[in-house]
Amino acid sequence: MRVHLGSDHAGLELKAQLVTWLESVGHEPVDHGPFHHDALDDYPPFCLRAAAAVVADRARGEPSLGVVIGGSGNGEQIAANKVAGVRAALAWNEEVATLARQHNDANVISVGARMHTSREAARLVEVFLETGYLDEERHARRIRMIADYETTGELPPLPPSGSRPTPTSPDA
Repeated sequence: MRVHLGSDHAGLELKAQLVTWLESVGHEPVDHGPFHHDALDDYPPFCLRAAAAVVADRARGEPSLGVVIGGSGNGEQIAANKVAGVRAALAWNEEVATLARQHNDANVISVGARMHTSREAARLVEVFLETGYLDEERHARRIRMIADYETTGELPPLPPSGSRPTPTSPDA
């Protein structure tokens, strides 16, 4: 599988390790940078390119996923999610990485290089790459709602009033 990667300076070393590991297990890593350490770099140019490449590959029918890496992974996930068609998930354990794929059909994983050892991070990426989307109706419906909002800017309808909790007074 093609795996697009982008990071910032804090994720540079982990990204390089992941590229080597991905090659060793038969994946095709595509490194969108950065390529040298610059403590003042900005992650959006690299993470947006990695995310956009995932969407472009998938539009051509080519299977691919993305990995964005930063100190915490938060900003990188936010940047990736600005690309139409991307569903990026910040994974901090194997269960979250699994559920991101199974329930959300996430196509980009974000990892915090300062939050995990390189072995832990590689395992999160491995779980993400090996897990498939369940394609159950409830998950598909929710993904459609998000995709429709992304395209139209229109909020999905609220559920019928009987299924919403009734607000209670803070004094109750």
